[in-house]
Amino acid sequence: MNRKRTAQSAFFNLRFVIWLLMALTGVALALLGFGTFAVPAASMKQSGQRYTANSIDPLVPAGFDCSKIHELGIDKQENLRAGAIMIFCGEAQGGSASPAGTSSRFVQKLLQPLVYGTMDVDLITGTETFPHVTQSETFTAGNPDNPLQIVVAYNDSRGNALGASVSTDGGNTFTRLTPSPFLNTGEPVILYNKPSQTWFTACLDGGCGGLGGYKSTTPWDPNSWTHYCIYTGGPADRPSGWADNNPSSPFYGRMYVSWNDFARGQGIFVRFSTDNGVSWTNERQITASFIRNVQITGDLATGDVYIAGMDEGGGGFPHNDSNLIFRSTDGGNTWTNTYTGPTFPGPGVGFVGYFAVMFPDGGGYWRHEGWGEPAALNGVVHLVYAQHGNGSDPGDVYYIRSTDGGVTFGTPFKLNTDATTRAQWQPSLSAATDGSLFATWYDERETDSCTKGNPAVPCYRKWGRKSTDNGVSWLADMPFSDVVSPLPDQVDPGIVAIYAGDYDYGSSVLNQHLHAWVDGRVTINGTSQQDAFFDREPSGAGTPTPTPTPMSCSVTSQLCGRILAALNPPSVFVVDVTDPVDPATLDSSDFTVNGIAANSFSLSNGNTTISFSFFPSPALPGGNVMHIPAGAFNCGNGPVLEFTCAFRYFPPRPRPTPSPRP
Repeated sequence: MNRKRTAQSAFFNLRFVIWLLMALTGVALALLGFGTFAVPAASMKQSGQRYTANSIDPLVPAGFDCSKIHELGIDKQENLRAGAIMIFCGEAQGGSASPAGTSSRFVQKLLQPLVYGTMDVDLITGTETFPHVTQSETFTAGNPDNPLQIVVAYNDSRGNALGASVSTDGGNTFTRLTPSPFLNTGEPVILYNKPSQTWFTACLDGGCGGLGGYKSTTPWDPNSWTHYCIYTGGPADRPSGWADNNPSSPFYGRMYVSWNDFARGQGIFVRFSTDNGVSWTNERQITASFIRNVQITGDLATGDVYIAGMDEGGGGFPHNDSNLIFRSTDGGNTWTNTYTGPTFPGPGVGFVGYFAVMFPDGGGYWRHEGWGEPAALNGVVHLVYAQHGNGSDPGDVYYIRSTDGGVTFGTPFKLNTDATTRAQWQPSLSAATDGSLFATWYDERETDSCTKGNPAVPCYRKWGRKSTDNGVSWLADMPFSDVVSPLPDQVDPGIVAIYAGDYDYGSSVLNQHLHAWVDGRVTINGTSQQDAFFDREPSGAGTPTPTPTPMSCSVTSQLCGRILAALNPPSVFVVDVTDPVDPATLDSSDFTVNGIAANSFSLSNGNTTISFSFFPSPALPGGNVMHIPAGAFNCGNGPVLEFTCAFRYFPPRPRPTPSPRP
């Protein structure tokens, strides 16, 4: 049965419609209604026993032993093959069409302020066969030599492989590559290598037994893509990539691909090519155990490379996450874990298996652990991510900024300013060479409820927020996509039911920020389903009053570097802070002497002076070290920087009592 695509033309051209409404009064906009068509869930072969026969799903290896799922970490993996194995072994449910209402009329606020972006473009062109109609999880890149050329890669369930759409007019229109040339691949990464003027996909690749992809100098031609391999060593997951296209960089032309390697302890690995993608033998291990490989990026000016990782606290819900940053300043040869952030509550409303989910529909839907995206320019490192909000709020989007190459970060800054308890989640971030940043995320603030697959119930819109000064301040948060989308269903029985795309990698080309996302405005057989959409935002300045990004505070002490001679060792240590301390974030254990935490503290001088008391004193004769870890407490302008200070203590030597003369 051929796919019936229903998307009102007004949705695709909303800004044009609003222009017509202003120019031609009395224009009527008709919204077409379509009935529902319930599709029964496909019956899947399930068992917890060892299998020796071939699976009906080509993604499931013949003879796979279902008892090895947790041992191999398949339950933690995000890729389509892992999902197919989970379905086959009865550990997860495949997608199916959700019951929809009798009316598919899509109610929305047509005159919602439209500030960011131009006009939404549906990337999914051509026809398909139901139910293999899921397209989500996007990676976007532009050609710096020809900014009219933009490629968006995504997971495409027609064949459970990678899909891509190509624009040759700067993002006004896209054509999906049909048939898909990317056989037996998934988890999208698309890179442009400037020295060779070649496009590369870098994905999970069954033909390589690990990582690989296809390359082309004419990406709009499906027949021009040729296969290559990056890594052939076994099961990989969550790949990401970055290409250094700055001719002034000392590592110009290098391309980097990072991933979680489930054949070698589940840690993060990275490979890089120094010959424009001809070979990929340079490999480095970043972590020895499981830290999620969130995304990799590079500094657009210096060529330094950064990997954002996440400790997911063992999964499930509720749980705590923490962000990590790994940096290479020598072209990928050596790596340092420069930052491990404090824990924060992960977003979600529940969990299915290992993963937290953002919606309760169908027992749990849209897996998300708080993953975001890093960016970097001129030594300033940026990261966006999601965490659970206050009370019943499932998620808010936060931004952190580092001015020292990812070693310390300022106070987390909430990008969404709504006063609701509706969710914001799965943010993306792009940086441009002019110093502008553009963050986008999924946002429910304009709706009261969501129903998976029901086109009559608006759910979320893509919102955004821009900085024009490399993250020092931010303009207002406003809508990015043109419409409030229904919550799309995942109807393909070969893909896990909780899947709605795990990331959307944003990027920039010259003066444009390029972002794509999963959207549910297109109905098939009366059901909202997952389509990939695209829009762009100019990098120029806007008009709203910017909001400053919080900065860090520092600590000093008059005792630093001094020699203290006293009968008794000091038991009260006084430190001064550059900005007032937030008392709610301060604890006596934040301050240590020789590794021993203080017993109590008091604040004075408008909360800019802290007196830490010990019972008894931890000071010893000789050298002593005072310490406050980075981020231990917050000040008015951000978290405290790390404080380490040495002093020496010497008690007076006892003088001998003189003997009386005879």
